[in-house]
Amino acid sequence: MISTEERIELSVTRIFKAVFPDSTNHYDTLFGGTAMFLMDEVAFMTATRFSRKKVVTVSSNRIDFTIPIPAGTIIELVGKVAHVGNTSIQVLVEIFIEEMYSDVREKAITGTFTFVAVDENKKPVKIGE
Repeated sequence: MISTEERIELSVTRIFKAVFPDSTNHYDTLFGGTAMFLMDEVAFMTATRFSRKKVVTVSSNRIDFTIPIPAGTIIELVGKVAHVGNTSIQVLVEIFIEEMYSDVREKAITGTFTFVAVDENKKPVKIGE
């Protein structure tokens, strides 16, 4: 049987995206709503890969935007399970900026999202079942 720690490592989810002008704001940086959408999507995939259950987002606990993400960069979103409850899973998502034509890479955004596992009637179910 696989341990929780092994399941967490196996469920780490990474997605890369190029930041094009159609996803930026009037400052030519990634629109915050777009970043949050992408983060929730990666968190959802991470929670699903960990639990192999139907999950729904119940909260975004905190999102810190520390560095603006300019157009013309590559971003990597990394989701990792941070906490497993009885019916809920908390996922940490970090967004890293990579310049396209150099080795510069830095963390820009960090956020946590909480999901609840649900059955076909949308009632909470235990993660381990």
